[in-house]
Amino acid sequence: MTHTAEREAPASAWSALVPLARGVLWGLAGFGLGVALIAVLRAGAGRSAWSLELSITFGYALGIVGWLFGVGVWERWGREWFGLSTKEGPTGWQRYFAFTLDHKVIGIQYLATFLLLFLLAGLFAVLIRAQLLSPEGAVMGEGTYNQVMSLHGIIMVAVAVASIIGGFGNYFVPILIGAEDVAFPRVNALSFWLVPPVAVLLLTAQAVGGWDSGWTAYPPLSLQNASGQLFFSLAIITFGLSSILGGLNFLTTIIYMRAPGMTWGRLPIFVWSMFSAAILALLFTQFFAAAMLMLILDRIADTSFFKAAEGGEPILYQHIFWFYSHPAVYIFVLPGLGLTLEILAHFSRKPLFAYRWAVGGFLGIVGLSAIVWAHHMFVSGMDKRLIAPFLVTTEIISVPTGLIFLSALGTLWMGRLWIRTPMLFAMGVVFNFLIGGVTGIFLADAPTDVNLSDTYFVVAHFHYTIIGAEIFALMGGIYYWFPKMTGRMYDERLGQLHFWLMFLGFNLTFLPMFWLGLHGMNRRIATYTPDLQGVNIFVSVMGFILAASFLIFVFNLLRSLVWGAQAGADPWRARTLEWQVSSPPPVENFPAPPVVSGHPYDYGVPGAPAHGVVGMAGGSDEVSR
Repeated sequence: MTHTAEREAPASAWSALVPLARGVLWGLAGFGLGVALIAVLRAGAGRSAWSLELSITFGYALGIVGWLFGVGVWERWGREWFGLSTKEGPTGWQRYFAFTLDHKVIGIQYLATFLLLFLLAGLFAVLIRAQLLSPEGAVMGEGTYNQVMSLHGIIMVAVAVASIIGGFGNYFVPILIGAEDVAFPRVNALSFWLVPPVAVLLLTAQAVGGWDSGWTAYPPLSLQNASGQLFFSLAIITFGLSSILGGLNFLTTIIYMRAPGMTWGRLPIFVWSMFSAAILALLFTQFFAAAMLMLILDRIADTSFFKAAEGGEPILYQHIFWFYSHPAVYIFVLPGLGLTLEILAHFSRKPLFAYRWAVGGFLGIVGLSAIVWAHHMFVSGMDKRLIAPFLVTTEIISVPTGLIFLSALGTLWMGRLWIRTPMLFAMGVVFNFLIGGVTGIFLADAPTDVNLSDTYFVVAHFHYTIIGAEIFALMGGIYYWFPKMTGRMYDERLGQLHFWLMFLGFNLTFLPMFWLGLHGMNRRIATYTPDLQGVNIFVSVMGFILAASFLIFVFNLLRSLVWGAQAGADPWRARTLEWQVSSPPPVENFPAPPVVSGHPYDYGVPGAPAHGVVGMAGGSDEVSR
């Protein structure tokens, strides 16, 4: 029997790769069909059968359909369209490599994918800092540097957009609201399986010249670049579709699938932040995709949306791009801030301070985020009459942001602080986001922005906003929910070592960049004046320490997955619903819909009922906390 098991184990392992292999083969078949179709149409029109970018575009459109159907859309969904029975998906560990409908598995798929991409983008950041050890560049030529910088930027933006929303949002929002799953499970799976082609496009773009226009892809450079720029545009359109489907799913889930008693006033604050980010993702993402589509048409169809010599307007691209990309900053940040408030309340053992005002802050940001985009364009040459209105709206949006920040401070004030790794990262978010917010005031004011634009001051501010808030929150969330997702505890000493190395490395890397920007060092440039070398060497060394902190993080997670102590259902003694089921949660989340009767953060409130009763509806599984 032992020999039989040994023979069957490899077959079982290989079977997990069957959907992926089928997806690749069907994707290649679809790509070939698209290329052939374009060749026939062009030949019929008396033109050359082969046009690189036109053929790639149509080939990709059919190729991604083939990939999706091959990886599982056909077996789990498409067969129904023709009256056939659908097939069950794999079980056990194999489901993490398949088109599965379990929102928790999809959350893990998102989280694992984007953690890998995050580490890859971090490696590119190490190369960038190695280059800047010398004023003339120590590692790469200027063209290669610009391509590496561009790839680092867009991958990090993708990580910021989807890591918390796709990972923790998928895994925990249904449980936090007492639902069995998301509203549209198959759409949810579809939104994840759109992501791998995005990563493939961005990485394979380097084989056809890459692109050096940064993650913003401004024309006319993006119109003149090698075909890698086309890969970038196709990747953004695909990722945008994934984001839109995710936003629609979260909104529907939160609005219609809350458990009995889960009123809007009893929603956990992380769910409110997800609700706000989902509105932004649903309403604004299509503008980025539209800008990419117009870029593609200018490249392959001889249109002239952005070709100045043919009557186009390059500045139009910036307006469309930033109309999405500034709300996108809040798609990055709002879930991170919501997760931070979630952790602070549980580890301060007191009610979340100004809960309703914090909710108002999230919704206020959603409302104002659509009217601040042009503060990115003060030096673009746009009509000067637009500068003052956008200066004012940018300053106003700091008010709802400040409400969230004050909620965090008020929750910490006089709390019974439990200093564990998730709490350290949450407090790190508060510290970092303060610096990001204060320095943002300088960039919101046109007179200072004109002088600081395209300098390392902007680089430092952006990283304090995104890494300092969103990525620190991501790390805090991983440590906070690791016991729930895996059933095991992480190593607390390694977790705290990771935090302190990351916190000190981050601040010592990016604080000096404000000084570099004030002294005229331009961003996105591979060289600089020799008088700035000393500070750049210091920044690079600190950046290497920051990168090294993630080695501890990865080691801790992998070690804890195998040898970590059993976590139990509620190691944090928290009130919210996810801690009232087993670790990991069962497939159906709850044996029956929970009944919610209390607030999620009523720690220390005399006579406060438990947040929810888990078990049979109206049962007695209530736990007083």
